[in-house]
Amino acid sequence: QVQLVESGGGLVQAGGSLRLSCAASGISRSFNAMGWYRQAPGTQRELVARITGGGSTNYADSVRGRFTISRDNAKNTVYLQMNSLKPEDTAVYYCYFQSINVYWGQGTQVTVSA
Repeated sequence: QVQLVESGGGLVQAGGSLRLSCAASGISRSFNAMGWYRQAPGTQRELVARITGGGSTNYADSVRGRFTISRDNAKNTVYLQMNSLKPEDTAVYYCYFQSINVYWGQGTQVTVSA
């Protein structure tokens, strides 16, 4: 059974940094993609960043140049380094893992104060 456990969210001032972690268990070494979505109140969940099984990365335009996604295969962990945070980055961030199915973490709150 696939389990994704996120950590690293919190409260930070604008311009600050946070690093989110997503530790996966029960996953196959071969997968399509892992990454992060986010959802702010009253909005749809949106893709923030993803990394494919081959190591390619994609970012939302709103975070490109500020956020970096990476993975540690030995630890089955994906990271999202978030720099130069803005109040509009405030949301619940969800880790996901995609193989044949899509699995989601429980979400971690990121709040950026002005």
